[in-house]
Amino acid sequence: MRMRSSGMKKRMGQWLGLSSAPVEEDDGSVFVAKEEDFKDSQRIRGTVKDREVVIFHHEGQYHALDLRCYHAGGPLHLGDIEDIAGQTCVICPWHNYTIALATGEGLYQGTDPLDPLRTKKWFSKGVKQRIHKVNVKNGGVYVTLSDTSIRCDSDDYACEKLKESENTVIKP
Repeated sequence: MRMRSSGMKKRMGQWLGLSSAPVEEDDGSVFVAKEEDFKDSQRIRGTVKDREVVIFHHEGQYHALDLRCYHAGGPLHLGDIEDIAGQTCVICPWHNYTIALATGEGLYQGTDPLDPLRTKKWFSKGVKQRIHKVNVKNGGVYVTLSDTSIRCDSDDYACEKLKESENTVIKP
């Protein structure tokens, strides 16, 4: 059973999510929006099974990941999208942490101590941000949460309860 809430709110060109609970499909996926909803902002934030997520539509591909940055809970739906070292990344607006949309890897720029020229290169910190599967069916965009039994750094900031106490999140 699919549900389209008429309660989606838009602020600053961003869809803020559904006003009523999304309905889970038989395959575990959850309807989050229609494809046409991405035309204005190219990103939508929402809640899937009590987990805050952001879905980006960039260059014809959809990417879903935990809404809050793994480092300090920054709002990734407000981050810039950039191509870095051949990967599409979101830049956290709080501390400029770089996260690859396709893999959830945290990227940083540094030098290889064995390189005599000390040329700056991009390196991976490993997977830090939880990514989720996105499917498009009949014009609807669905998200299936990844396996949460394997811990990921962004898990600390991913729950709906954090939204309720957003005033207590300290922005350094």
